[in-house]
Amino acid sequence: MDVRGDIEGRYARVRDEMAREGVDALVVSGSEYTGFDGAVAYMSGFQIVHRYAYVLVPLEGDPAIVFPSEARYVGFHDAAWVDERVFVDTPGAWLRDRVGGASRVGVYGLDYVMNVRDYRALAEGAFEIVSFDEPFDRARAVKSEAEMESVREAVRINEEGFWEVLRAYEPGKTEAQIMAPAAARFVELGTGRHAMNMVLASGPPGGARPEFVIPSETRRVSPDDLLLYSLEIGGPAGHWAEVSRPIMAGEPSPVTAEMMEAYVEYGEIARAVMKEGSTAHDVHMAVSKPFRDRGYALGHVTGHSIGMTMIEHPRVGEGNETVLRENMVFSMHPHVIAGDGSCLYMQETWRIGNEAGEQLSGLPLKIFDGSELT
Repeated sequence: MDVRGDIEGRYARVRDEMAREGVDALVVSGSEYTGFDGAVAYMSGFQIVHRYAYVLVPLEGDPAIVFPSEARYVGFHDAAWVDERVFVDTPGAWLRDRVGGASRVGVYGLDYVMNVRDYRALAEGAFEIVSFDEPFDRARAVKSEAEMESVREAVRINEEGFWEVLRAYEPGKTEAQIMAPAAARFVELGTGRHAMNMVLASGPPGGARPEFVIPSETRRVSPDDLLLYSLEIGGPAGHWAEVSRPIMAGEPSPVTAEMMEAYVEYGEIARAVMKEGSTAHDVHMAVSKPFRDRGYALGHVTGHSIGMTMIEHPRVGEGNETVLRENMVFSMHPHVIAGDGSCLYMQETWRIGNEAGEQLSGLPLKIFDGSELT
């Protein structure tokens, strides 16, 4: 993804949000923890390999990228398009001193990402510190054409991983043996360590339970196990995508079959409602209706914005009146739970269109059994 033409636009949108929120300076936090390094890459071009980093964005003037001293040899620092690169023992202290004249400092990642010692040092300043998570995500929610190319590439890689899982699927194998070829293919196609791959725990015959677990190296699957490998990867340029479908050789239980019927309806509704001008609340209420009408509970929100951070604002849930705009990208994954504890869950990455939503993978909403390979 060539983002050189996008850089000025990124900074302009972020600074518009800073001005709107009355923020004099912004600290953008990133960590090696899977899925929480993308904000730094978005604002600097630097990919965190280990440790953590910050990008300082003043309302006016040039940005800087700040690393802890122990991260000097971790990552290709020259890949950053930010000219000022600083290595210090306590980045929070350096940030505090640099923004000393500010009255209000925003922090992206204040609740989940920022290193504790750096927060403590930053908090010794005379300025007010405010969370900037939602304003930052608003600024990056609408994807440029270059970003959409990156998103589509990530979806293609994720979809290829699904077919690897399906090719490897065979009752009698372990969950890990079935997952392994997809994990290898992801690395081959440039995801690096940007992958979070899990499987739904086995449940009653013909169904699955709602808990996500690491694929087992010892548990061997049976034909009546409904397998749902949750494939979540970041592509080579840093955008995340989530695509998954259930797999089983046997027959789904009556409850699973009914949940599947609701999922098919959900897909048709999503295409109609995920368009410019809808709100996140509108989408949630519309796509959850097939499940609620059948008496099923939803385990959590029906989806969320996704980009260079795995989970971004806005969430797709009741009461969220954020207006959706064309080229926003969402991971949609209703987590449907029946009264007997069984579950159906599948992920899809969607683009908000002008008149209708676009499902970015080519996979139908169905339970696969392996016959699709012949």
